Amino acid sequence: MNTSNKLECPKNTWYVACTPDEIEGGPLGRVICGESLVLFRTDKNEVAALEDFCPHRGAQLSLGTVQDGLVVCGYHGMKMNADGECAAMVGQTVEKFRKGIRSYPAVERHGYVWVWPGEASLANADLIPDLHWARSPDWAFGGGMFNIRCDYRLLIDNLMDLTHETYVHATSIGQPEIEEAAPDTARDGHCATVSRRMENIPAPPFWQDALKGNNLDPDVPVDRWQICRFTPPGSVMIDVGVAHAGHGGLDAPAEHRASGIVVDLITPETETSCWYFWGLARNFNVSDSVLTTTIRDSQQKIFTEDLEMLESQQRNLDANPDRRLMSLNIDRGGAHARKILQELIATDSDSA
Repeated sequence: MNTSNKLECPKNTWYVACTPDEIEGGPLGRVICGESLVLFRTDKNEVAALEDFCPHRGAQLSLGTVQDGLVVCGYHGMKMNADGECAAMVGQTVEKFRKGIRSYPAVERHGYVWVWPGEASLANADLIPDLHWARSPDWAFGGGMFNIRCDYRLLIDNLMDLTHETYVHATSIGQPEIEEAAPDTARDGHCATVSRRMENIPAPPFWQDALKGNNLDPDVPVDRWQICRFTPPGSVMIDVGVAHAGHGGLDAPAEHRASGIVVDLITPETETSCWYFWGLARNFNVSDSVLTTTIRDSQQKIFTEDLEMLESQQRNLDANPDRRLMSLNIDRGGAHARKILQELIATDSDSA
């Protein structure tokens, strides 16, 4: 495990930068992969991303406003367009300031704003992950966002090894049967998968509530599954659920199960911080907005417990940079993910 304070992440790829509502009131400043960006909407209602640097005196453009699709510096009023060019400056001839600043490919899709921090000519919107649940009326989604003070890879490790649920989330989704079930880990190309299946066990509190939300008895034994799928640069989609025991587990019909997809989209900020966009997509009782809110609030509590553990882990690693860490069989999914990331980083270097 690399614990050095150097940001290592693929650049020629799409990352979630924000949610659309975050740029509705004006420009948003956000650090993505170590680079300071300002995000805003153009007069065509499209998203735009520029380096957060006014070419006049170096002020942060994100401290300004947006007028007629141009971001206006809050220091002296220089106006920049979506291409990073100076569009206007009160009392000045614009042609003197044509050099401009860097712009980044940005696309709004699946309820998120995505940016490409690498070589702009390589950006292809077709490479944005297809979040099928985000465009289907048969699914409901509720989620949120955290800024976590840890290396983004520590969060990926966390999501690819759910053994920690037994201890970190003992009152919600954790139970001893998780650690007692040996994980099945595999890699296929740039995808790593970790699967766990548990049979004829009690449902933990979170899943008891989910069963009740689907009008099912929460007290009978269940079959439970967790299938974690990592795809680069920072997507971990986890197929989770429970079904009344004896009805096929993962393959049980809808009338005997409560299930969904835990959505985890991770974007590096600095060497020791990241943006975490999380939520749960479900395909039962999708019209029940109260249930969506209840599940989201439960998830927020659960992920706050992860946040506290991850930030303390980062502090400990920073204080002990030369300590060698153990690797166990439960770490294989995270190890596969790190290997995939290193391969992509090397590819970035080769194409530079």
